[in-house]
Amino acid sequence: MPFLGCVRQPSLARREALWGYGFLLPWIVGFLAFTLIPMAATLAFTFTNIDLAQEQPVRFVGLHNYERLLGDSQTWSALLVTFKYAALSLPVGLVIPFAIALLINSRYIRGTSLFRILFFLPYVVPFVAGVLIWQGMLNQETGWVNEFLRFIGIEHPPNWLNDPGFVYPALVLIGIWGIGAGIIINLAGLQGIPTELYDAANMDGAGWWKTLRHITLPMMSPVIFYTLTLGIVEVLQYFLIPLVINNGTGDPGGATLFYNLYLYKVFFAYQDMSYGATLAWLLFMITLSISLLLFWSARRWVYYAGER
Repeated sequence: MPFLGCVRQPSLARREALWGYGFLLPWIVGFLAFTLIPMAATLAFTFTNIDLAQEQPVRFVGLHNYERLLGDSQTWSALLVTFKYAALSLPVGLVIPFAIALLINSRYIRGTSLFRILFFLPYVVPFVAGVLIWQGMLNQETGWVNEFLRFIGIEHPPNWLNDPGFVYPALVLIGIWGIGAGIIINLAGLQGIPTELYDAANMDGAGWWKTLRHITLPMMSPVIFYTLTLGIVEVLQYFLIPLVINNGTGDPGGATLFYNLYLYKVFFAYQDMSYGATLAWLLFMITLSISLLLFWSARRWVYYAGER
């Protein structure tokens, strides 16, 4: 009997391995078909002259597209626009969901389930519809926001979407409307902090600030790291809102011509596939570099309870 068990074991292990590969197969096929192969194709495009707007034979051009990229002022202008917006939107997108989650999680506020639903509802509204609603609300003449500002005594409210000085705050305000998912993530992290730590802090006489600094923030650092990483990736790919509001024109004065929007125009409006692929790979390398730097810095400020 022991001999039979030894004989059956390899076949059982192989059968389990085959089942495992079978369950992985749809993901593997999808990854190859929709991620790896397209990435390899776009990398190959960067060394060719594929331009659908011009009838010309496809040929190898070496590093010509990368040389063109270095001399393209529009590329670096769009990249600067993206970083300007990121410098404003990222802190807001991190702090406000965290602060609201702290309020909901506090023992002084009742009806937390209702607040969760109310904050999450805008997140499930179709995004384009939500942007169009905000476009109407931020209208200089008839928008509700400016009507409220006039009501409280501001006679000349800003032209939010057509003034380069106010368009970024307007875009951040539109983004705040969809922070429901961030609130839920932060709230889940807060509720995972052991209450014994807060009880011990209260017994030691620690105030609100010390408790936040020495317990809440260290224990929430993995969640903060997660939301920061996703936020950086999303802001570098910022695209849909300026496309809907200004039809991708970059108005006012190029202030909303974000990098991903410029990449989209090169691909689909100018149909310059090779140069568009070069722009896409530059975005990929920037995102990868920032992500690697963030992961490298995480060991200095992210605390995991299971680690020594």
